[in-house]
Amino acid sequence: MSMTSIAGDPAVHRRAAAFDHPALFYRDTDDYLAGTLEFVHAGLSNGEAVAIAVPTARHDLLATHLGTVAGQIELIDLTRAGRNPGRIIGGVLRTFADRHPDRAVRIIAEPVWPTRSAIEYPACVQHEALVNRAFTGRLVTILCPYDAAALDPRIIQDAARTHPALIEHGIRRPSSDYAPEKALAGHNRPLTAPAEAIRLRVGPGQLSWLREAVTEHACAAGMSEDRQADWVLMLTELATNSIEHGGGKATVRLFSEAGQLVGQVRDSGRFLDPLAGRTPALPGQTRGRGLLIVNDIADLVRLHITRGATTLEVRLHID
Repeated sequence: MSMTSIAGDPAVHRRAAAFDHPALFYRDTDDYLAGTLEFVHAGLSNGEAVAIAVPTARHDLLATHLGTVAGQIELIDLTRAGRNPGRIIGGVLRTFADRHPDRAVRIIAEPVWPTRSAIEYPACVQHEALVNRAFTGRLVTILCPYDAAALDPRIIQDAARTHPALIEHGIRRPSSDYAPEKALAGHNRPLTAPAEAIRLRVGPGQLSWLREAVTEHACAAGMSEDRQADWVLMLTELATNSIEHGGGKATVRLFSEAGQLVGQVRDSGRFLDPLAGRTPALPGQTRGRGLLIVNDIADLVRLHITRGATTLEVRLHID
């Protein structure tokens, strides 16, 4: 297996003509800074548009070490902007890349960090697998750092499945485990609800009734009126989508868990486009924005697909 340094490698520049999505495995702060700062400075030297989207602690660390060049880079706190992994492609990566259609684009994106919950993690893997579809053929390079010292080894294994190239100790190599479709399938996990969950059957003409039931449930849980409006909007959008495209009716389950309201919407349709709701709306687009709105609002969106049904789960913190 041939391995090359990422510094000064002409092949790296040739790859700028196509989408490139390596994972960077780091084990300490020095390792992290060596890999990320080299990546940033190479992009600036090449005249590329550069963005950094990482969790809060890493955001502040890089901002400090970039010094004066930080003004040439878009810095994004992914703890906030990427709280829902389903929002990262459309709300962060594509939003930045699409602003630079005539330039090569270089982004550091770190969607998985040690304090991510087990509930969030499958959505992170789905995100990483779908990045490869979302940017095929684009003049974009997205480097994804992974804390190999702090993360579970199974997370590092998943990173090798969702990234075609891996970088460790300054050395780049192809990933022999690269299999994004298998990663997607492996994290297509059933979504369960407690026995006490409210269960509603919704069909055409019943959306007003659904909004009333969802509002009543949110109010009883102590959610503020502002967040209630977001919550009702999300459940209404999902139910509308199910009625229009998922067999004419939907089953909605409502419950609370760990300080969040949880809503699951199940229908008999087939989710044919995994990127639905993950790419920005086209200029003037008035329909087909429901899932995009949901991903933008929710603290977490999860998806489970079978041959006969699709279930979408949304979560929003009560406070």
